[in-house]
Amino acid sequence: MLAIHTPQTWFHHAGIRHDAGKYISSLTQHILIITSAQAWARVNPALESSLRASGIKWQTEIMTGYCTDARVAHYAKRARKLGATFIVGVGGGRVLDTAKAVADVIDGGESITLPTVASTCAAWSPLAVFYTEEGGQIRSQPLNTLPKRVLVDSEIIAQSDVRYLKAGIVDALAKWYEFRPYLQHTPHNLALQLKVHTARLAVDVYEKHGAQAVLDNQAHTVTDALVNVIDANIALAGMANSIRGEIPTPGVAHAIHNRLTYEPALRDWLHGERVGYSLLVQSFLENDSDTPDETLLALLRQYDAPLTLAPLKEIRLAVIQAVARSITFPRAAAEHLPFPLEPARIERALRQTEQFFTTRFAV
Repeated sequence: MLAIHTPQTWFHHAGIRHDAGKYISSLTQHILIITSAQAWARVNPALESSLRASGIKWQTEIMTGYCTDARVAHYAKRARKLGATFIVGVGGGRVLDTAKAVADVIDGGESITLPTVASTCAAWSPLAVFYTEEGGQIRSQPLNTLPKRVLVDSEIIAQSDVRYLKAGIVDALAKWYEFRPYLQHTPHNLALQLKVHTARLAVDVYEKHGAQAVLDNQAHTVTDALVNVIDANIALAGMANSIRGEIPTPGVAHAIHNRLTYEPALRDWLHGERVGYSLLVQSFLENDSDTPDETLLALLRQYDAPLTLAPLKEIRLAVIQAVARSITFPRAAAEHLPFPLEPARIERALRQTEQFFTTRFAV
């Protein structure tokens, strides 16, 4: 079985917010916009002017907090009351996942995403990540309906804090490091090969353009390097996630990340930053050694991923033990990995990560 579940159309050009109405009006004249206060301020007045010029009627909902079942139900009810079947998400991952999820639960629902940061592949991804109200991740929910349009404005993303771009790079790097191990047991599986090679293409982009893209983002300048990295963060990472085969391939680092979202002291970490730390733990698990993969370590340091659980302070050991006991990973997927995932080994890898970096690096 091979399935590829992707958005209908990807548009990326600097200043697309000025023309967004043209891209939307070919689909509908009535939309519900889900956004955050910060994101909405960044895309306007240009976006509103474009919508108005194209004769589009819209209602704006300012979202706070996480993508939750209650929040999705609330906005779905709002959309039904307004008679709007097109949901437009403008913002970061939480907003975009919420918009996609709302479109997925209303009759005839469709979504359009306009990311204002490149910190995850949420604008493209065939999933919506659900959380508790406090920010603990509950599940990644597959969607039946993916965006009709993904509208990427590199001018807006170039104005964002470079921390988001770095986190997006690390999150995309994770696709390579998480999918690649599955090839050891099934090297000839086509779906898996496509996932791995797509993820590898993103790594190649970062090797060529990553350092320059970071500098350009810091300078708030749209360049070819930054455009390529934005595309890798969202489209290539999203494509790798969109390819499905008969072998389930959840990421080990993401499974560790999911449990870390329940630690209040780590809530200030971005998604990609938690994933970066978790990749180090996976490296100790995979290599069964006292040192992490050197190439991975260099990349994580280059993009400023956290290397220890230092924010946990005196509860660090207790959290390590709790995390190791509570990580869930599908047995059907674990059977295809070349390394075991028993709680004792996960705890050992977490301890090794902490010991390695607290004794050898200033953190």
